[in-house]
Amino acid sequence: MKKIKPEDIDQEVFDLYDAYVHNKIERRQFLEKLSIYAIGGLTVPSLLSFIMPKYEEKLQIAIDNPKLNTEYINYESDKGGGKICGQLSRPIDTKTKLAGIIVVHENRGLNPYIEDVGRRAALSGFISLAPDALTPLGGYPGNDDEGRTLQKQRNRDKMLEDFIAAYEYLKDHPECNKKVGVVGFCFGGWISNMMAVRISDLMASVPFYGGQAPIEDVPQINAPLLLHYAGLDKRVNAGWPNYEAALKKYQKEYIVHIYPDVNHGFHNDSTPRYNEKAAKLAWQRTIDFFKANLV
Repeated sequence: MKKIKPEDIDQEVFDLYDAYVHNKIERRQFLEKLSIYAIGGLTVPSLLSFIMPKYEEKLQIAIDNPKLNTEYINYESDKGGGKICGQLSRPIDTKTKLAGIIVVHENRGLNPYIEDVGRRAALSGFISLAPDALTPLGGYPGNDDEGRTLQKQRNRDKMLEDFIAAYEYLKDHPECNKKVGVVGFCFGGWISNMMAVRISDLMASVPFYGGQAPIEDVPQINAPLLLHYAGLDKRVNAGWPNYEAALKKYQKEYIVHIYPDVNHGFHNDSTPRYNEKAAKLAWQRTIDFFKANLV
């Protein structure tokens, strides 16, 4: 099988994958359309293998990292899905209370990449909680295709309640200093925007390529925002100009970074959409932003 490099792939393939993972087309349509690009030694199986996530190969922080205390906990989401499971992670050697970060998954549940992001946040000196909004349906099923199918069965406003409940849980945790922010990716980016609307004392919100909050809700935002967008992400970026105009109109505190020539999902290092330079820069900006607003 030919070894594929990102530069071998047409942008249309990445756009097609984006449509598939955001439920715009079914798997059968995805495979049919993908076959168009199976030329020049490329095959559909090789393209599929290349573009799908490879979690086991890309984890940066082991779940048993000796510098961290990482465990799975349950908390109550009375207005959402009931009992919700999440990964709680924090530095093992700390003598002071820690600022908290809620880490919000994409549209497929708490997969290994998002768990890894939670542990990265903990290694940076925070107590992080990464909930699984699929808990009421049995939790992340072990692969993203089934995860997306399950997440479509849940109401997104109910899932928002699950993450608001996670905020309350973490804020009240005895190891937390009661200063809590949120970072989310894709669906989690929308959740991050909406938590800024719904939670008056949220201390910071960092949406990665997330759908914007309704313009009429912008006046309710109190938290400073750090927004990351992918330059090639026409779908999500279409909502940014109006959102920015509203943020300016109501004098909200925000910083925006649009990373040129990168795809939606550029922070996710388990897929070829990953862009190392942009991902590392965006993550460092995120940690610096949290330290400035939470610590």
